[in-house]
Amino acid sequence: MALVRNTIRLMKKIQLFPYLFLAFSLMFSTWSQAATPVPKAPSVGAKGYLVEDFLSGQAVAEKNADQPLEPASITKLMSAYVIFSEIRKGSLALSDKVRISEKAWRTQGSRMFVEVNTQVSIADLLKGMIIQSGNDATVALAEQVAGTEASFATLMNTYAQQLGLTRSHFVNSTGLPDKEHYTTARDIIRVSRALIREFPEYYQWYSEKQFTYNEITQYNRNKLLWRDESVDGLKTGHTDSAGYCLVTSAERDGMRLISVVLGTKSEEARADASQSLLNYGFRFFETHKLYDGSTKLTTARVWKGASESVELGLAESLYITIPRGEYNNLDASMQLQEQIIAPVTQGQALGRVVINLADTMVTERDLVALQAINEGSFWQRIVDEGLLYFE
Repeated sequence: MALVRNTIRLMKKIQLFPYLFLAFSLMFSTWSQAATPVPKAPSVGAKGYLVEDFLSGQAVAEKNADQPLEPASITKLMSAYVIFSEIRKGSLALSDKVRISEKAWRTQGSRMFVEVNTQVSIADLLKGMIIQSGNDATVALAEQVAGTEASFATLMNTYAQQLGLTRSHFVNSTGLPDKEHYTTARDIIRVSRALIREFPEYYQWYSEKQFTYNEITQYNRNKLLWRDESVDGLKTGHTDSAGYCLVTSAERDGMRLISVVLGTKSEEARADASQSLLNYGFRFFETHKLYDGSTKLTTARVWKGASESVELGLAESLYITIPRGEYNNLDASMQLQEQIIAPVTQGQALGRVVINLADTMVTERDLVALQAINEGSFWQRIVDEGLLYFE
């Protein structure tokens, strides 16, 4: 009820329309639900882990999520993002043929079993990298994109910076051990979210359980694809120094969670840890959409402008993840810039939307101008200058 009361208060104060603030059908469906007590996250034997909601980007469980750790073959998520991005740019195509170099053929670790000097399509190499975790396929793709694997690693780091991976550094495309090759659970989730959001046409490969190439069938090492029908990705990893790692994405009743588990002791341990953390997240948390992006939430007075008002809203839709049953305890408020003087550019931040649960802030977002407002005429500026004197 607190959110409803606050919505009415805001409507009176800043002309906020209720249908833009919340979906009333969602309100009424949740009023009868009691809050579910949230226990501590399961204790799992991992060097680090993180569970995050895909839509809201909020964490529901974490341990050492910002500690740089070896990612092993989880690295191939970053490699895939680079390759998918280059396909999107048109610099290569799925049907392109790649000549397998001796370096790719000789790369240690898991293999697709491509043969040196043969021609293999980008599509087959991608499946070999994603489903079979083939290091040979990954190096072949890296060489095709950037000439050498070292140059491809430079490209990986450039894309990583663009994605906001602030504590990652890559020196190869496969995740083979190197003291200068590291990332964090939080950075891994950032690239995982980008893969799912930007490349849905390729994401389906992460749920395929097997791939046959050169008459050799190999199976996806993600055990949760067989155990949990809600799981549809993402990637396993293992080296002696990194331990057993797993990134998992699962969707239940419209809520998608991504979990990262790094540095467990066995294949079974990484699967069990990931399953426990996902079950915890789905059981005790829920995600709601509060506002649509690029939709008017309120209007604000503009001084010295060609128009006297500007529509304000959010650049992107706002989702929040909260403990189950706590929806009615949400409280929303807006803070507008005291004086808005033209010119105003589209997308300019002119205030904040703040969402609180009890006395704790859940999230906040910029209120931005949904259109540009140019300077008004000389006369309008003079009149508003006088009016501002009395404000």
